[in-house]
Amino acid sequence: MLDTFDQNILRALQVNADISMNELGDKVGLSHTPCWRRVKKLQDDGYITKRVALLNPEKINLNVNIHAYITIKKHDEVSLLAFEASVQEVEEIVECYSVTGDKDYLLRIVARNVDHYEKLLKTTLVHLPNVASVNSAFALKQIKYTTALPI
Repeated sequence: MLDTFDQNILRALQVNADISMNELGDKVGLSHTPCWRRVKKLQDDGYITKRVALLNPEKINLNVNIHAYITIKKHDEVSLLAFEASVQEVEEIVECYSVTGDKDYLLRIVARNVDHYEKLLKTTLVHLPNVASVNSAFALKQIKYTTALPI
C-alpha cells in the first residue's frame, strides 16, 4: 500500500523524471537518503517501470496519429499470441490493446503522413498474422494527452 510520501513521489516523478533527489525530497518533505530509498523501493516493487524522455512528434515528423481496429481470423491462443508478438516488431505501432466488442485489438500508430500510413497498411498491417480486417480512424486534433496516471 502506498502512503502519502510514496504517492507524492510518484506524482512528482510523472511531471519530471529528471528531478534531483534533493529537489524531490524537498517537494515531498523528506531528506535525500529516505527519499532515495523510497524511490528505489518503488522501482524494485514495480511501481516505476522506467524513466523516459517524451518527444515532440512534430519535431521528428510523426504528425499523424491513427487508431486501427483489428479483427482477427482465428481466436485460438496460438493465433492471438502470434499477432501480439508481431506487433512488437512494428515501430510505428506505439500502443496495442486487446479490446472487447466486435473488434479484437486497438492499435495506436504514428506516421509521417497519410502516404506513410497507406504504405504501412498495405505492406505490413494487413500481413500481420491472422488479420481479417483493419479499420482505421485518423485523429484530427489532439485534445488531451498525458502520461501521468491519476494517483
